[in-house]
Amino acid sequence: MADVVRDGTRPVAEQSTAELVQRATEQMSRLIRDELALARIELAEKGRQAGIGLGMLGGGGVLALCGLGVLVAAAVLALAVVIPGWAAALVVAVAFFLLGAVVAAAGRRRMRRAAPPVPMATADSLKTDVRTVASAVRDRGRG
Repeated sequence: MADVVRDGTRPVAEQSTAELVQRATEQMSRLIRDELALARIELAEKGRQAGIGLGMLGGGGVLALCGLGVLVAAAVLALAVVIPGWAAALVVAVAFFLLGAVVAAAGRRRMRRAAPPVPMATADSLKTDVRTVASAVRDRGRG
């Protein structure tokens, strides 16, 4: 009785090879569909968690930016003890503009290194492959 299938079909020992292959195919299809559904559910949950994490990261960035503003104000107030307030604000602003220019220039250099955005080594390899295949096709046509 161990060969009896529970879904009401004949015992496995009495089924033809074609029936067994068909059942195996159906079971594999069902298994793959179930695994894909499970993966979809898992990815949706991970995506939700990543979205929450990114939102919190953005909130932390906003708070850090506010803290930076407070530090800038503190720097202006500290300089205002030595020089007039307007001059202190001007000095801090110029320092920020200089720092921004240095960072922008470094970023521009990095961007130039990345241009063009085509993976050149892969493109060269593909061109070589195309030439090799074309050459083989031409040689085959001649011979």
